This record gives sequence, structure tokens and C-alpha cells, in this order.
Amino acid sequence: MNGPHDLGGQMGFGPVAPEKDEPWFHTDWERRALGITLSCGAFGAWSIDESRHARENIPPAEYLAASYYEIWTRALEMLLERHGFATRSEIDAGHKQLAPSTPKRILTADMVTGVLARGGPCDRPVETQPLFQPGDRVRTKNVNPVTHTRLPRYARAKSGTVEAVQGSYVFPDDNAHGRGENPQWVYTVVFDGHEIWGEGSDPTLTVSIDAWESYLERV
Repeated sequence: MNGPHDLGGQMGFGPVAPEKDEPWFHTDWERRALGITLSCGAFGAWSIDESRHARENIPPAEYLAASYYEIWTRALEMLLERHGFATRSEIDAGHKQLAPSTPKRILTADMVTGVLARGGPCDRPVETQPLFQPGDRVRTKNVNPVTHTRLPRYARAKSGTVEAVQGSYVFPDDNAHGRGENPQWVYTVVFDGHEIWGEGSDPTLTVSIDAWESYLERV
């Protein structure tokens, strides 16, 4: 979807100013926000793709005014309400009022290290052979779905060159909406600066994205 999260190439947001020796968390509530989000994600009720789409659905003014972990917690509230773990009234009140849905699993403290070490691999086998190979010229499709997509807005309807076949992975555009994992081949595609940013761009600049096969067509 074309939401406030898709900022690539947009101006007016000021420079990126990384902090030297930046801490993992700036306040204690951020630490807690991460822990709660991971714990609730372990319920098994939604996928990482659905959680990303929940963040994208935060109203633009709220999204752009929020900090990183504020975005996480606001999206989590949507997911908890959507899947029956908490009502809006309970979230506002800060305590349980009704019997919630039963999670598929509970992440206990002794499980955290192992679960985080395993991560959430999303590579999946597919029966087809990749349609493209390194060196092939391709063009991204011009799509503007209201649903989730991992094709950046700035890289739509652009021509580039396949640099690598990365393997086959869960297709997030479907997985975010409960339509199954439907894995596809994923390619690294390289675009030159002029193709992405137009006249006046740095001639030495290139931009790479990882693109699912259905995003691409042969030039």
C-alpha cells in the first residue's frame, strides 16, 4: 500500500543523524514495548507480514508523529483487538474486562533465548525454476495495491538488471492477509540512479532491491 511508511526518495524529513554508540533503548518503556510485541507475536495468531501491514495502516499524521516503538505498540493494539485478545475498552482501561482468546502458545522467560536465536526463517521450497537469471533485464510492475506489498513505491515501473537469485521465500503480499505463504523466487535487482531519481541524479549511484518474481517482467 502507499502509506506513510514508504518514504523512499521523499524530501522534507531532514537528514539522518545517527548517534555515536547509540543505545539499544533510549527509555525503559521502549525495552518493554519490544518485549510485549515479541511475546504477543509468539501467540501464533498473526504473521510478521500482518504485523507490518498493521503498522502501515496507522493514520499518516499519527505514524509520522510517532517514534519507532510507538509505531510498534499502536500496531500491536490493532492486532490484539483484531484477534480477540483485548478489546478497545480494555486497552484504554489497562486491564482485562472479558475472557480473551486463547493463544496457540505462550513465550515464557526460559524460552526467549532459544526462540530469538532460531529467528523466523521464511525461505520455502517451490517446484518451479526461476524465471530470471543474473544479467537479465527486467522491469518492475506499476502496482498500487491497498493491501500489503514489499515493492517500494520509488521502484515501481522501473527497469533494472537482475544481480542475484536469492532463493524462494514466503510471498508477504498474500501472507499478510491470510491467503497462505505462496512462496516465490526472490531476486536482487539493481537500478542506476538516473532510472530511479531522474535527471540530475548522481551518475555513480545505484539502488538495489530484493523483488519477488511476480513484481517483475522481462524487458
